[in-house]
Amino acid sequence: MIKALLLIFEPVMTWAKIAQVKWKTSSVLLFYVLPLLALTLAGELASLQHFGKAQEYLGKPQEFGGKLRVTGNWLIAYGTAQFLSSLVLVALSARMMKALASTFNSRQTYTQCFTVTAYAFGPFFLLRLCDILPAMNPWASYAIGIVLTVATLYHGIPVVLEPDPPHTFGLYLCSAFLLASLSALGRYLTLLVLANKIQL
Repeated sequence: MIKALLLIFEPVMTWAKIAQVKWKTSSVLLFYVLPLLALTLAGELASLQHFGKAQEYLGKPQEFGGKLRVTGNWLIAYGTAQFLSSLVLVALSARMMKALASTFNSRQTYTQCFTVTAYAFGPFFLLRLCDILPAMNPWASYAIGIVLTVATLYHGIPVVLEPDPPHTFGLYLCSAFLLASLSALGRYLTLLVLANKIQL
């Protein structure tokens, strides 16, 4: 969580330290991604259970008003969908970023791409804590989170992936579009689960 905050406020120094450590994919997953997801998901699920969510975000017409608590199997289904979609989002984004990098005649490893993707998504996952507020629009927290992710990614690609300088900005633009698109799809699917329109 601290690393995600540092990536927002001190991205250049933080990315330099990340590149210097050169963790393996499993280490980034175990020591960064999983704890961050567990923390943010725990906060979000506790809020849904105790405070509820504005009914218009749960698939109810706005005239219903008020808040509805999410409990039982509904809560478990949403938590599972949110957790699994986040893991798939990071892994798939890293795989696709590696494919993008190869089109720019770069030879980055999957570990490098996973590192950039996982750390860049840190602010995005962290901003999910805004969803603790029952009246918070889930798409508003998504928008703020993805803007921070794209800004973070700007500093991460040249430091960790080290593409050829002429290709750096092109790789950044393609990667930013990729991360924004995949995360929007993941957000949409998890909101369908939250609205009980998809049942697991």
